[in-house]
Amino acid sequence: MDKALKKQAKEWFEKGDHDFETAQLLLAEKGYIDVISYHIQQAIEKYVKGYLVLNGHTPPRIHDLDSLLNLVAKFDKNFYDEFIELCEKATKYYFEDRYPPGTPTRQNYADMEEDLKKANELIQAIKNKL
Repeated sequence: MDKALKKQAKEWFEKGDHDFETAQLLLAEKGYIDVISYHIQQAIEKYVKGYLVLNGHTPPRIHDLDSLLNLVAKFDKNFYDEFIELCEKATKYYFEDRYPPGTPTRQNYADMEEDLKKANELIQAIKNKL
């Protein structure tokens, strides 16, 4: 594995960890659900982009996790199949729940807990590929 790519990917992963840990802290303190969901989306985005980098791809400057996962599917179909549902859901957090106007978020703390659990599975799956 190329050391430069691995170093760059780890930088993405570190930023993803910041978002993931922030989401965990906010959930533990019963913080705003829209902010928790935003940080979940950001953690996933940064890990998926780091995974692309790790595989020699320059990640596009987009926030659509579905599109990013489609790029991953070109070299890891199983990863795509396992996490597409989470990515579709988290993409909605970024685009639909982030800015007004719009309907208030329909998620609850139990949803956030489940999404964090699934996001952690994605993160661990990527870390296991290092």
